Amino acid sequence: MLLHIPRLLAPESLAALQAGLADAPWADGRATAGAQAALAKHNQQLPEAWAGLQPLQQLVREALAASPLFFSAALPKDISPPMFNRYGGALNTFGNHVDSAVRHVPGGGRVRTDVSCTLFLADPASYDGGELVIEDTYGPQRVKLAAGDLVLYPGHSVHRVEPVTRGHRVASFFWVQSLVRSDQQRRLLFDMDQHLMALRSRHGEGDPSLVGLTGSYHNLLRMWIET
Repeated sequence: MLLHIPRLLAPESLAALQAGLADAPWADGRATAGAQAALAKHNQQLPEAWAGLQPLQQLVREALAASPLFFSAALPKDISPPMFNRYGGALNTFGNHVDSAVRHVPGGGRVRTDVSCTLFLADPASYDGGELVIEDTYGPQRVKLAAGDLVLYPGHSVHRVEPVTRGHRVASFFWVQSLVRSDQQRRLLFDMDQHLMALRSRHGEGDPSLVGLTGSYHNLLRMWIET
């Protein structure tokens, strides 16, 4: 499932992130890439040891925790620490690749990368190129979103970032280990949850059919959940 979540970041959080990144110590992104990805990766990232990283990560975490749409779509069990990257100049692209199935996180933990996430942080009018291209059964999906918007897509997807030919593309990226491993099952639950919310707004919580459908949703979730 590919999903666009508009305005994940409130304006004040977006401004704080942009200010925090303005003078950040960008480093070669290949330092955190696997052997295959390093051949295609030509960008910059914030070093994980940088002292200013944690406050920026916390702003992203808070925005995710406040988004019912993100929870409904991803059903997160664990989220890898948000990282930040920049494309522009000589380091301006990331060729076709697939994310590693497991992401090792500081402190010895691991996150299975069921869902990949990109949170756009630069005004799309400030740079040319830089589209996230996700290979899909319907063909390549090209994604270039407003600052503060998030895109979710399956972690197993082949994807790339097109060359940035003017300005800088800045984003946060991270992965979700979902309570429901199957992308198809998550999609079914997400669609069902969205329809349930629409019915609640029309008929209220007490409608008997709505109560029954809500029970079906939770019974499916109970059947598929991995704890």
